Order: sequence, then structure tokens, then C-alpha cells
Amino acid sequence: MSELLKITLPDGSLREVAPGTTPADIAAAIGPGLAKAALAAKVDGELVDLTRPLTTDSALALITAKDEAEALDLARHDYAHVLAEAVQALFPGTQITFGPSTDDGFYYDFAPAERPFTDEDLPAIEAEMRRIIAANKPLRREVWSREQLISRWKQQGESFKAEWAAELPEGEELTVYWSGDDWLDMCRGPHLPSTGKLDPQGFKLTRVSGAYWRGDQKNAMLSRIYGTGWLNKKQLDAHLTRLEEAAKRDHRKLGQEMDLFHLQQEAHGSVFWHPKGYLIWRELEAYMRRAIDGAGYREVKTPQVMDARQWEQSGHWGKYRENMFVIPDEVPNVDDEGPIVSNDADWMALKPMNCPAHVLIFRQGIKSYRDLPLRLYENGCCHRNEPHGALHGLMRVRQFTQDDAHIFCREDQIVAEVQAFCELADRIYRDFGFTYAIKLALRPEKRFGTEEMWDKAESELRDAVVRAGLATADYGWEELPGEGAFYAPKLEWHLTDAIGRTWQVGTIQSDRVLPERLDASYIGEDGEKHRPVMLHRAIFGSYERFIGILIEHFAGRLPVWLAPVQAVVATIVSDADDYAKDALARLRAAGIRAETDLRNEKINYKVREHSLQKVPYLLVVGKREAEEGTVAIRILGEQHQKIMPLDEAIALLKGEATPPDLRH
Repeated sequence: MSELLKITLPDGSLREVAPGTTPADIAAAIGPGLAKAALAAKVDGELVDLTRPLTTDSALALITAKDEAEALDLARHDYAHVLAEAVQALFPGTQITFGPSTDDGFYYDFAPAERPFTDEDLPAIEAEMRRIIAANKPLRREVWSREQLISRWKQQGESFKAEWAAELPEGEELTVYWSGDDWLDMCRGPHLPSTGKLDPQGFKLTRVSGAYWRGDQKNAMLSRIYGTGWLNKKQLDAHLTRLEEAAKRDHRKLGQEMDLFHLQQEAHGSVFWHPKGYLIWRELEAYMRRAIDGAGYREVKTPQVMDARQWEQSGHWGKYRENMFVIPDEVPNVDDEGPIVSNDADWMALKPMNCPAHVLIFRQGIKSYRDLPLRLYENGCCHRNEPHGALHGLMRVRQFTQDDAHIFCREDQIVAEVQAFCELADRIYRDFGFTYAIKLALRPEKRFGTEEMWDKAESELRDAVVRAGLATADYGWEELPGEGAFYAPKLEWHLTDAIGRTWQVGTIQSDRVLPERLDASYIGEDGEKHRPVMLHRAIFGSYERFIGILIEHFAGRLPVWLAPVQAVVATIVSDADDYAKDALARLRAAGIRAETDLRNEKINYKVREHSLQKVPYLLVVGKREAEEGTVAIRILGEQHQKIMPLDEAIALLKGEATPPDLRH
């Protein structure tokens, strides 16, 4: 008789079972409730199917719907397979390719036999998916050879799958999953025990788009079907509600309605700021300048275009070249009748980031240890060659301006400087009403520098957050293995907006590589040259994206101090025009961005129009208000109005219009 396996459960208890016993068997032995609830298992930390036989002594954890992260990923993976099976059942001859899970659902790419799929096909596909789920078909894993896979796909006319299978390494364990006995797909897994473990009302197909095979526009165009998938209908409904709310808050829609900015093809990925939108920018810029001036930064301005050799020396040319806009330094031959020829030109590049230029400023003149820390700040305009398909309003652009700074400091100053930055970022985010989580992104697989250097850099960032009192669950403290930059670990600030979405915005990175590569040094107390440490940091991230986040967070109803127009004086009758003009002059003298609306329109029309423009305060005046020196104040989003003297209204608005840092 073979020796029993020792299986350790999460509570520390030990079970001895025969080799070949499955996690499902152990769940059944514990109790029928667990057997029904179990979805998958973790064996020594690896997620596996419930039916995978145990072969060695192991630590076993059974996954149920309470383990939401793992359960959701499993469900979404299975929804993708059920989608593929449903499409092939309804549209014979359709070839399947791949279909992963995503952050909120899944998709699958197909090569239709006749025509591309459209959104009109989705209801029928959803119905077929529900039929497959209701059939409770077992999902069964098998190990195949590469030759078996290639043969199967060719027999089935699955040329895309056959192509992929032919590129898999020989000798690698390859797995397929059967849905019942009549449909399979190749997949690493794991999967749920059966399709019946999915909630038939827990998913929705959302849209159809085109996608190139393997992401290459030289390859065949496929039909991609997207869906959102959840553990139950309640989660799905909550997600759809969030999507509806997000659509109402879309910064592109609100930006157009509020006349803040626009984008157009003539300048892909660059923003045309209108006067009202640029007022928001200017307020943010002024706020940030006050913050960095108070924190001991010195503002600089550096060139937009720099020699390619500088980028090569910094390391960006080798790792970031495809994202840089490159231009010739000189054009030796210009043919008026033909294209520009630049065979022998030296190359320049629009800067994708500001850091190398700040090192060049640091290198001007001899620096002493007494000069450190040196904090250089720049509202630096950068350019990155993002693909057209990746551009998204203000959130992802090609031209952007960073609230960028670099702190050059000694080794013994790092923790204190990072701590001070953490406290500065905390104060700024709270001024905007955001809560946030702090995450430490650790060394990636491909990186510059030694292991000892990375150990030290990661420890310093960690210690700074601890000293600032922010490395707690209240601040969502988390460490992210492999997520650091190629030259440095970094701290990330993830803001949570009004509808629960998170946005990675602020960052600080501890960098010992770039000062070495660009030969930055200072004279130490010992009279010798030393390398400074360079802390890369930003709080807004980029002005464009931060404004987009603010618009969506506040649904366009920006805090009064940020609103492009803070108040409108609107007349009920023309007899009040002179009083409205006088009120406007007094509001503007108090520093309030105000306008008048003297049009011969009904007041309800004016209220509605200025509400759509998200004007925080509407001061309504008629003949009575003009005689009494009062105004009827309507606050955006409120139904009632309040009558008060004009002086009192101006004092109220002046307080609201004062930036939060100047109120402290």
C-alpha cells in the first residue's frame, strides 16, 4: 500500500490521504456545504482545479466565493470559454483564437466564417451562453502533446489555433479543457468544476470591436466580443450602475458641455485648452507653485528638444526609443519637389521626461554637501509617442505637462526627504478631497543596479512611509513585487474617486543609477567626489490627467475655487440690469470670477443653462433685489434659494473662492 500524503489545511490541521485524492474529495470529506461551495483550490500557493490529483505532501486551501479575487478571475475565465462555445454553436465555421479575463470581465477574439459580428448578435449569444451554463457541463482537464494539438486544430479547420500550437515548445506540458464531451479549447487553466458554477444572470455582453490577430495590423482582422462577468446578479447590477454613473461623469462629454477643451485629428493626443479650461489649469499651477515654494523647491525650465546622445547616455534611448518623437538635427538636402532627405543628420528627440535635463542643471558648477538637498521643480511639457488606439481624452495623451521635481540629496538625507514628500502629498490630496492608498513598487525583472543597491533603496522608501505614519491599512499600504521602474523602486499614490474608481497619480522614486550614468557629483565633507541620490517625484502626475480625474470625481461640479466661472448674476427683469452690472463689478473687485446674464429670457431657462455649465453660484436679481441691495442665491444642485444682502453674498463667495491652502 502506498504511503499516505500529509495535507495541511489553513487552520493548521493535518489530513492524511491516499495519493491521487483530489481537493474536491477533501472538501466532500469536510462537509457537504463546503463540497458545494468549493470552486477551486490552492496547493502550495498555486491555484488549481478541484479535480487535480494530489501527489505530494502539500498545503491546501479551498477557494470559495468568499475568496472574491480568485473566484472572480476563475468565473471570468470560464465566461470567456462559454462565450466561445456559444459563438461556435450559433455560427458554424467561426474560428476561435484567445479570450482572457480582464479587470471587470472578459473578451474573446473570433474569425467569423462569413461576416464580422455586430452588437445586434449579442442577445442571441447571451441566450446560448445561459443555455450552456444551465446544462451544468463538467469542465475537464486533459494533458496533450503538441502534435495532438496541432492535428486537432487542423482537423477542425482552426488555423489560428494550429499556428499558435506549432510555436509552443516541444516537451512542454500542454493542457486542454473539455466543456462536456463536445467542445474544447487549449488553456493553462484552472477552471471551475462545471459551467453550472457560473451565475447565468451574472454576466452581460457589452460590445463588439475589431482586433488584429496577435495585435499586429499586418495580420487578419478578427471580431472581439467583450463582456462583463461577476459572481452574481447583484454584483453585475452594481457594476452596471457604476458604468452608468461613469458615463455621466465622462470628462470628454463634460469638457465639451462646459466648453473646457477639445481634441481633434490635426493634433493626435494633444489638447486644445479653451479659456475656461485653462483657468482650471492656471489655478492648479498657482496652487502647486505655492506648495512647492513652501517646501523649499526651486523652479526651473528646460529645453523641449535634446540630442539623442544625451538620451543614449541616460539609458532611455535603449529602453524607451519607440515611445520618443525623433527628429533630425539638420537636414542636409532639401528637394523642393520631393521629400526631405536626412541621411547624415544627427538625431534629436522631444523629451519624454524631464529627469536628464535636471541632472544637467545640477552639474552646472561645483556642488558641495552643504548645497544638498537641492530640490528642482518644473512644470515640464513632455511628449510620448503613444499609439493612436491607446489615446483617451485627457487621461492618455501624447503631449502633457508634469508637476515634476527631482531632489538631489546625500545618502543620509533620503528617508527624511521621502518622508517630507509623503506629508506634502498627503496635505495636497486632502485639499482636493481625495482618499488614497500608498503602494511600494519593488524591483522588476529587468533592471539597472546591484541587488544591494535595490535592497537599500526599497528599505529607505519603506522606512519613510513608516515614519510618516502612512504604512497602515487605513492608507491601503501594499507592496507590489516586480512593479518598479528599471532604474529604481517607487512609491505610488492611488486615489479613490467619488464612485470608487482608483487612479494611480503621485509617485516618488529613489534612483542611484541616473546620477552615475550622467556623471552627477558633489564634494563631500571629506573633500572627495560623491554621487548624489536622485529622488524623482510628482503629485498631480500630469496636469491633463489630473484635470480629467477632477472633472469625473466632481461630475463637473468643481470646488468653487477651481470653477472657471464661480458666480453668475442673472436678471429677472431688465429694470435690474444696472444693479446686476454693479454687483458684477463688486464681485470681481473681491477676486471672484463672475459674469452677468442680462438676456431677455425667463429665469428658469437661465437657471437650467448655468446649471449645465456647472456654475456653483447663481445670484438672481430683480426689481425688488435692486431696491433692497440683496440677491437671491441659488447653489448648484440645490432646489431652494436664499435671500441675503449683496455684501454678505460677496463675503460668502470670497471664502468659497479662496484656495484651500490659503484658508489654512
